[in-house]
Amino acid sequence: MLCETHTDDQLYASDVSTGIEKGSELIMGSANEVYESTLQQLIQLRLSLLRLHKTLLDLEREAYERTHGRLDNSYEVLQLVMRDPWFAWLHSLSELVVQIDEMLDAKKPLKESEVVAVIDQARVLLTPSETGSGFQKKYFSSLQQSPDVVLAHYEVVKHMGAFGATGEKNGQDA
Repeated sequence: MLCETHTDDQLYASDVSTGIEKGSELIMGSANEVYESTLQQLIQLRLSLLRLHKTLLDLEREAYERTHGRLDNSYEVLQLVMRDPWFAWLHSLSELVVQIDEMLDAKKPLKESEVVAVIDQARVLLTPSETGSGFQKKYFSSLQQSPDVVLAHYEVVKHMGAFGATGEKNGQDA
């Protein structure tokens, strides 16, 4: 359950599982649903981004192994993912997930506008394009190659769907 104060529009995301404390004065009200749904949207987006990331990693690993031979263990895969240019395009997606994790773990208040901004950032990043950024080009190609990537992409888009491109939620100000 989320709580709000009369003095600000910030959320503490320090304890997502048991609830969110907002300031020292806790008040229940209709605005709680907006905050709670926004936070839940962020959590669901994070989970779907993790699934998408794993799907993309699996696809890239298969392609890498076709070219360079079988990888022997998880440590070798991890080292390649972190350092090899072959996997570098996935770093921006990894960084987005880390950014969301940091937001959820932060001790400082989490603003509704910050949540909307990270959702908009995900939307921009995950716009596939033949002529876009390095990530967008590779992502476009991955979507063409793998039905699993298409399904994972759909899940991410579904969780971003409640928010408009300008940060409006279901026609309401976020």
